[in-house]
Amino acid sequence: MNEIFKVEYTDIPVNYKEIARYAGAKTLDDGLKALIDKCLEEADNAKALKFSICYALEDIKVEEDGVDFGVFKFQSAGLARVLAYSCKALIFASTMGVGIDKLIRRYSAIEPSKALIFQAIGTERIESFLDYFEEQYKKENGVELANRFSPGFGDLSLSYQKEVFVLLKPEKNIGVTLNDSLLMSPSKSVTGIIGIGKKNGNKGCADCSSKNCEFRG
Repeated sequence: MNEIFKVEYTDIPVNYKEIARYAGAKTLDDGLKALIDKCLEEADNAKALKFSICYALEDIKVEEDGVDFGVFKFQSAGLARVLAYSCKALIFASTMGVGIDKLIRRYSAIEPSKALIFQAIGTERIESFLDYFEEQYKKENGVELANRFSPGFGDLSLSYQKEVFVLLKPEKNIGVTLNDSLLMSPSKSVTGIIGIGKKNGNKGCADCSSKNCEFRG
């Protein structure tokens, strides 16, 4: 049986510019920063900024059209490129919990502008959390990590969420569920694969097939 590791963090540094970008703002002015601060304070008081991750480590065999993890195989030339210099992979599921979803729902009906900011905060928080986790993992284990790659990104089918959930059991470990449409709850949750080994210079957006994404670099 694969060992599942679990980690929780608090006090992840905030990236205001990313929150503004996710909210659709071109610039971060004083008024927007004040609104973000107000929403961050409310989220903190509601204990809605929690960060949890569970993960497993797997040996991998990289092939031309995909990656064999032993427990399953993912068909994806993009993932194969990203993991080309890795010998192992960290398969993870992460979440911020239900608190931020509750704030989004509450303000969607009464103050949409704040709901938008809470959406943006949730997105920035989970991404910053994963960045922080990766940096800590590299320091603690003395390794390099490839760019993370998630089901639904590039040519990696979203249907592979099912295999990730079977392996990690995030319902039990961090309270994340998967519905029939392959969407996760809480909404601010992310699954993915991170190669352990030399980075290969993957450009992220360059490997994604979503050409009209508003966050494309």
